[in-house]
Amino acid sequence: MPGSCRRPSPSLAPVLLAVLLGGAAQAVEIVGGREAQPHSRPYVASLQLASGSHFCGGTLVHPSFVLTAAHCLNNLNPQRVRVVLGAHRLQTPEPTQQRLGISRLFENNYNPQEKLNDVLLLQLDQPATLNTHVAVAQLPQQAQPLPHGTQCLAMGWGRLGTLEPLPQVLQELNVTVVTFLCRPQNVCTYVPRRSAGICFGDSGGPLICNGVLHGVDSFVIRGCATGQYPDFFARVSLYVDWINSVLSSVGGKDSP
Repeated sequence: MPGSCRRPSPSLAPVLLAVLLGGAAQAVEIVGGREAQPHSRPYVASLQLASGSHFCGGTLVHPSFVLTAAHCLNNLNPQRVRVVLGAHRLQTPEPTQQRLGISRLFENNYNPQEKLNDVLLLQLDQPATLNTHVAVAQLPQQAQPLPHGTQCLAMGWGRLGTLEPLPQVLQELNVTVVTFLCRPQNVCTYVPRRSAGICFGDSGGPLICNGVLHGVDSFVIRGCATGQYPDFFARVSLYVDWINSVLSSVGGKDSP
């Protein structure tokens, strides 16, 4: 079960725990990325406060459910949150956008101290209308491996740099799966030979590898895009059985 995941190896656990306690920060903004082709990532969601300000990302995994990071709504009233689908330029009213509320939250033993099980399912107050601009992401198989060196795509509307403004449009970044300093509960990525990666301001967004949702943006260590540490994502393949059990419990698993 995802709640009883294998812990880090003895050689890595003390080092990683010390780093986490000393300087981990919740993610994610895209640093060093590029503008996504408009509406080419129809599964990506923007979580916004009632005021319209974007604070986290998410991924549509069923017409009635969005997967995001548990820390995004930690101590936040979900009634204050709107889920925006079909967006590219957040500050412009686009006819493709769908704005939905949240009716229920489903966690899975989230541990904020050790940053484990950083996943959260949001049940929408009504199903999204699926079309060319709003679509469901493909989930991996339970425990599906993701080898070192796999090429993936991270994305989000977070800041372009620690002191830079928010982007006007969705950003994306090519990243590589790595294993150094990583834990079995996470997927870790790195951008070699340049300063690029995820950063503060847009947690919960998707990591897409070979067309499949393999990660949920979770945290970075001691600053953004430093070139020293990988970026950390919750490993979605550990939670597929849990996701399906939640969908079954509310009668959503076999819905279109």
